[in-house]
Amino acid sequence: MADEVGHRDRDEERLAALGYRQDLSRVWSSFSNFAISFTIISVLAGCFTTYGQAFNYGGPITISWGWPIICALILTVAFSMSELCSAYPTAGGPYWWAAKLGGPGWSWFTGWFNVIGLIAVVASVDYGCATFAADLFSIWDLNFILDFTGAPELDEIFLLFIVILALHALINIYSSNLVALFNNISVGVHVIGVAIIILILIVVPDRHQSADFVFTETINNSGFSNGSNSNLFFWFWVLPSGFLLTMYTVTGYDASAHVSEETKDAEVAAAKGIWQSVFFSALVGWFVLLAITFAAVDVEAAAGGTIPIFTSAMSSGWAEIIILISTIGQFFCGMACVTSCSRTFYAFSRDRAVPGWRLWSQVDKRRVPVAAVLGSCVLALIITLPALKGTEAGFPFAFFAVVAIAVIGLYIAYVIPVYLRWRAGSNFEPGSWNLGEKYRWMNVVALVWVEISVVVFLLPFAPTGLPWNDDFDATTLNYAPAIVVVFLALVIWWNVSASKSYEGPVSTIDFDEGLGITDAEEEPPARG
Repeated sequence: MADEVGHRDRDEERLAALGYRQDLSRVWSSFSNFAISFTIISVLAGCFTTYGQAFNYGGPITISWGWPIICALILTVAFSMSELCSAYPTAGGPYWWAAKLGGPGWSWFTGWFNVIGLIAVVASVDYGCATFAADLFSIWDLNFILDFTGAPELDEIFLLFIVILALHALINIYSSNLVALFNNISVGVHVIGVAIIILILIVVPDRHQSADFVFTETINNSGFSNGSNSNLFFWFWVLPSGFLLTMYTVTGYDASAHVSEETKDAEVAAAKGIWQSVFFSALVGWFVLLAITFAAVDVEAAAGGTIPIFTSAMSSGWAEIIILISTIGQFFCGMACVTSCSRTFYAFSRDRAVPGWRLWSQVDKRRVPVAAVLGSCVLALIITLPALKGTEAGFPFAFFAVVAIAVIGLYIAYVIPVYLRWRAGSNFEPGSWNLGEKYRWMNVVALVWVEISVVVFLLPFAPTGLPWNDDFDATTLNYAPAIVVVFLALVIWWNVSASKSYEGPVSTIDFDEGLGITDAEEEPPARG
């Protein structure tokens, strides 16, 4: 008990030193902090919903070799962020780090990219969950309110998406303790669930692909280059597009930073939560992806993603079990995404960067930022509206565009403070967890890799998505480049007005290291 009180006092003192009052309830353990990032990464979400992207854009090698290689590169980003989180354990995360190291301008752009990326993550995860749930209901021939006795329609999937968003909002609003508990349970679901899925994929199918197929086969179903999988275009455009699987799955681990104000011993726990969630997700994810690829005997079915692989490789009963486990995992993932997004939205609003900040920075009597939760979910709903329109085959390319926006927005937000830390060199004051001199090369690798990734995911996914093509089809357009328009809008906004009003993180208390916490600078955010 005394140790717990000591941690609380140190956490509150550290937070006060950074300029904030302890408004959020600090009830999360180290494991809970790790659990939220592990849950948001969710190999049961990203690996299952974007598998088809990797299979069609590069083939099995994009999965068997691409996954571990890209995860190693992502770890350089995660380690770099862990060091920053230890030094500055605040709910603002990347934008706060950028403010400390670079000033208001860097902070403002970082914060908006972080918010945009997290809203897109909420949208893509919950839409993916709705898609899997709809397919599961279809297998069950469920006819309750919506008719799932046939193949799910896009409007039915979208209605399920709305229901899932609403459930996640309600869970986040009515209990922070419940969210932490569900995140802890989610770790068990992901570990045990993945183990069950791997066992089923190994034992149940009558046939499996050869190791030669899994580790050497290349596929180009992109429509580009007449399906060639040997020219330079394949290796430098098509194959990298398949890396969206890995980059999208392994995102959201900044959540450990965003809930640091709710975590005990945050200076160490939140820092470890970031890199450990990436490392263990990379390991677990590789095993489940290999199991799926070995089960992909029907190559034509595999081009449609994981669900066709399951239904073609085994009886419907076994396929149902796998789809059910992955749907549950995705539901937990979406819940955690809403938590992370709302905390970022709340923190950024608390620092006066968001229009209507007084509303978004309010917390209710349970110390939950209700308006930020609702705002995150509503914005996620809005940006997913294009998914109501699909191709002639009923495939919503808009889903992958939202996925790309999530990756681009988040990773830009991740590496801006990493660059600033690298630039600061020895002037940076590290926290308890730090990289020592390894930051010199690790920060650079992280920066270069993210720059390459951003360029790749702005590229069209299909020839029909090129506006100048005679057979252009707007439903196959990758609208992720819209984030460039958003960036230009942010530049204009910053130069016209925001630079005059946003001065970086706003201290909610005065703090004197020798005297402790003193008077508030201004009235705290109103409470509901």
